[in-house]
Amino acid sequence: MNGDDLELGVAWQQHVSSSAAGLLWFDSVLGRHREPHRHYHVVRHVRWVVRHVLELVGQCDVHDVGAIVAAAFFHDAIYLPGKSDNESASAALAVEALEQLGWASDRIDRVAAMIKATAIEATAIHSSTDVDTSVLLAADLGILAADPSGYAGYLRGVRREYSAVGDDDWRTGRAGVLRSFVARDHIYEPAIGLTSWERRARANIAAELAGLVDEGLRSGELHEHDAEPGP
Repeated sequence: MNGDDLELGVAWQQHVSSSAAGLLWFDSVLGRHREPHRHYHVVRHVRWVVRHVLELVGQCDVHDVGAIVAAAFFHDAIYLPGKSDNESASAALAVEALEQLGWASDRIDRVAAMIKATAIEATAIHSSTDVDTSVLLAADLGILAADPSGYAGYLRGVRREYSAVGDDDWRTGRAGVLRSFVARDHIYEPAIGLTSWERRARANIAAELAGLVDEGLRSGELHEHDAEPGP
């Protein structure tokens, strides 16, 4: 078992399940993140989301750490680039697993709701967003605040996942996603205290967007239309 699996195994047993059935589900979830079409949404991504969650809950008054960790494990369990139902399908899988593991229905419902909130169109912070969901969303989008090397690696991985999309359509779709982040008042819930993350994320997004616009202007192909490359 490698380092990613070991770290995730500890978090799973502490917060999700240590039963024999739970360990089978753990192997199943990690197996899904090793599917050959994945290049960013892999086991390493899960490790970082879970790690960020556990770091953030130490500085926030959250309701249910275990539910947030479970949502982190399952939020990309079903992932096909460009599909609009990845989050709802992942939530349904989480419900199936947690019911088998004997979780209470109200906790399962919270996990499913958090997973569904990770859909790109639902990740803007609203006044009604609860702290647990805000922590999960921040952990999932933590890569946006990575150092330049980490951010570049993220972009390479996501681009490989969308390798079927041509360069011009990629630039257009990706630029639309980035502009949606720039338009938000906050990428991360201010109450969590991620001012430095907010600053780095906006700098990374601005640099990437400027590069895409420059490439698009050179190619003459950057148009406004909908697409779903990333994050």
